[in-house]
Amino acid sequence: MSAQSLKPGWKMVKFGDIAQNVAVRVDPADAKTNVYVGLEHLDPSTIHLHQWGHPTDVTGQKLAFKKGDVIFGRRRAYQRKLAVAEFDGICSAHAMVVRAKPKMILPEFLPFFLQSDMFMERAIEISVGSLSPTINWKTLKVQEFPLPPIDEQKRIAEILWAADEALEQFSNASEKLQQTRETYLRGLSSNGAAKKWKVIKLSKCFEIVSGQVDPKEEPYRSMPLVAPNHIEQNTGRLICIETARDQNAISGKYLFQSGDVVYSKIRPNLRKAFIAEFDGLCSADMYALRPLPDRIMTRFLLSILLGEHFTSFALTRCVRTGIPKLNRQELSEYELPLPTLEDQKQISSHLEAIDAEEQKLIRHRGEVLELKRQISREYLETAHV
Repeated sequence: MSAQSLKPGWKMVKFGDIAQNVAVRVDPADAKTNVYVGLEHLDPSTIHLHQWGHPTDVTGQKLAFKKGDVIFGRRRAYQRKLAVAEFDGICSAHAMVVRAKPKMILPEFLPFFLQSDMFMERAIEISVGSLSPTINWKTLKVQEFPLPPIDEQKRIAEILWAADEALEQFSNASEKLQQTRETYLRGLSSNGAAKKWKVIKLSKCFEIVSGQVDPKEEPYRSMPLVAPNHIEQNTGRLICIETARDQNAISGKYLFQSGDVVYSKIRPNLRKAFIAEFDGLCSADMYALRPLPDRIMTRFLLSILLGEHFTSFALTRCVRTGIPKLNRQELSEYELPLPTLEDQKQISSHLEAIDAEEQKLIRHRGEVLELKRQISREYLETAHV
């Protein structure tokens, strides 16, 4: 795009002239903060941080960020992960801490600029590496983009922040439904029928799929490959689906089938699990659990794995340094009073009613998100006359 074809007041700028890469490295052990943000904490559907970890969760050099900075996932940019920091902290070195140069770009406009298709498509284009495509600042800073004048930036930012506020209201409503679900599950122990439930090891209720397949070979290369980063925290919902080919997968994976419950065994505090509605592959960081139908209902098993009680148990067993991980032996030790299948049916029916309400919110939120993207395309990607 030439400067002559731009709208009045717009100009072509190099990214390094409007934003800086803040590369202050910090050892987590020396960090004067209680906040660590990994790529797994970034949700591509929002520019807000709703989850984070603690510096004690990780080792190795990280990056320091300040309130107002944008944490941008430079690794696998196609996942479109970024968030505006609402506090100081440290983040993964696979992210990039981007800070606006206010004389050129308003800090409140920068996150939407980064979130635009225009920027993201370029970011993907310049990423290097086949297994984990990554953006290099040296390459990014010389990329040229059309930039509106400050007054136009302010107007666009106000519109997009209003849309973002609507998205946050849907997120808050969804969170309240999750709390309703937790309250219901906690109350089951005081149910009169619970006295009749037998205490049983959860591992007696499912089979763990074993035996890895090679994702470089067909038909596995063309199958969906689910990793922990594809699953939304707490909700049991898939964020996106990519094939093994899309991810250039080379190491062994597990084969799951429709009806299995797939659970992430790393960082159990994130509560990532889902019910498979298709056949596919999962990473070695996950368990593919096949419910035994004469003992447990699939929806009930998912509710256990996402519940507070099981998560607390898992966290007490994950005492290893580095990334917390629940191994098979530890998983097999979990016990619970198991409801009869008839009681499970009633419980699952109640949970499915909550799920239905949550799906309505997700659908409406998706509509607002698409409207926001349309607004962004209209204002940011029609820069020429």
